Amino acid sequence: MLAPMPKTFHYAPPRDPWLVILHEDDDIVVFDKPSGLLSVPGKDPALADSLQTRALERFPGAGTIHRLDKDTSGLIVMARHKAAHGHIGKQFENRQTSKTYIARVWGEVAEDEGLVDLPLATDWENKPRQRVDYERGRASQSRWQVIGRENGITKVALTPITGRTHQLRVHMKEIGHPILGDQFYATGDALAAADRLQLHASELGFRHPTGGAPVVFRSDPPF
Repeated sequence: MLAPMPKTFHYAPPRDPWLVILHEDDDIVVFDKPSGLLSVPGKDPALADSLQTRALERFPGAGTIHRLDKDTSGLIVMARHKAAHGHIGKQFENRQTSKTYIARVWGEVAEDEGLVDLPLATDWENKPRQRVDYERGRASQSRWQVIGRENGITKVALTPITGRTHQLRVHMKEIGHPILGDQFYATGDALAAADRLQLHASELGFRHPTGGAPVVFRSDPPF
């Protein structure tokens, strides 16, 4: 049984390093977002600090194309002008990008790889949690592949085929292997096993807005 969602939201984003830039050119900037930092600012002034806010200080006009959960770390690309934003944004909409996440999950996963195909919908009584909903949920698929097993914990590579909110987190929990440190979907030892959500966006590929050549960016997980 998952714990009730807290009624208050404590936000203390990491400040060092302030901004990690992996690549920049005239069209795009690729960042390595730390765990604990919002991708975009919230409506409450207390939630103003975000990757987007910090990026705009360095790159005026930079636009957010996609997001990561606050507690997920890893790769995010931003566009430096409208044409680049439209070019890459369409690739995300049409599922023409490639994304790989690395996670450490609770338990030793028996198989070496698999596909999770479970429809997801917002759990309105516990928002922003998501839940499996066969009647109202939207189709959601995730592939997983085991990288290693050790002492009751499995390291996996995760590939989201669709892009639903909290998709990887819910899917791993539903197959009995919640991601370590996941305050929304893990309980007991799985929650206590890490001091942060052990999910990292480690690889991001798309076609560059100038010339259309494929580009791939990589970031090693900090766990």
